[in-house]
Amino acid sequence: MSAREISYRDAGVDLDAARTHTANIAGLVHGGVTGFAGGIALPPMREPVLLACTDGVGTKLLLAREAGRLSGLGQDLVAMCVNDLICSGARPVGFLDYLAVGKLDPDEAHVLVTSIADACRAVDCALLGGETAELPGLYRPGHFDLAGFAMGIVERDRMLGPERVRDGDLIVGIPSSGVHSNGFSLVRALVADGALDCSAEVLLTPTRLYVREVLDLIDGDVDLHAVAHITGGGLPENLPRALPDGLGATLIPGSWPMPAAIAAIIASGRVADGDAWDTFNMGIGLCIVAPESAQPAIADRIPDACVIGRVGPGAGMRRA
Repeated sequence: MSAREISYRDAGVDLDAARTHTANIAGLVHGGVTGFAGGIALPPMREPVLLACTDGVGTKLLLAREAGRLSGLGQDLVAMCVNDLICSGARPVGFLDYLAVGKLDPDEAHVLVTSIADACRAVDCALLGGETAELPGLYRPGHFDLAGFAMGIVERDRMLGPERVRDGDLIVGIPSSGVHSNGFSLVRALVADGALDCSAEVLLTPTRLYVREVLDLIDGDVDLHAVAHITGGGLPENLPRALPDGLGATLIPGSWPMPAAIAAIIASGRVADGDAWDTFNMGIGLCIVAPESAQPAIADRIPDACVIGRVGPGAGMRRA
């Protein structure tokens, strides 16, 4: 007697749902070179350098799922990647996403990809395509993961980086919109304990996109030396990555505003001061390192930017 036939659907993969999802997002993706890859024409450049980076949203996904608020996650994903690209002065040109699910829900997947496409448009970056993988057994029902991959271009002689930084440069901070997309394992532990006096909506505020602001400075020939995206590891880990050997950063706490989500974490009294600085952005999402002469132009173009410190001899980051 022969065994019963087993279909792909029986094994947990719904091809009809996958086809529905593909149809739903067809208008959101930049036209492909073939049916298997996406492409975009690059502008003529003297000595172009192509940069690429990848990142994810982390356990913020779990809090968003629990709160039923998925629509901001696409911006988180795009921001985590393109905010890294802009640190080198690179203009984002193409983005790819990877969505892995236990069971595909075309409506939820459409919300996620729509938010990715919206964020790409906000920074003039083409969504070239991506992959949606239904992986029963690897992810529990309702669980999913998001990853993103971004490409950018910059003229070699206009790249920003530590080699441009000089003793006495200012550190100009651009405020974060909140927790952004780092430290959410700790945030979720605080939420589970009822320790935070703020809503899930505040905690889930999407990561701020800094690309247009920094490109406006670059295109305006404002003299920038380096840029640091403040992500996992906070200011103590990320700001020194923008500085050369022999120079460190001194910051002045209290010289910038604190977003409600970060303020609630600190006010909980449940996170040690050092852990807070090493885990969260502490209210600064991006740091620009520039000569003092550039500060008026930066302030004019980015009204909420503020001087938060200065570069000097030493190493790492310290608080005044």
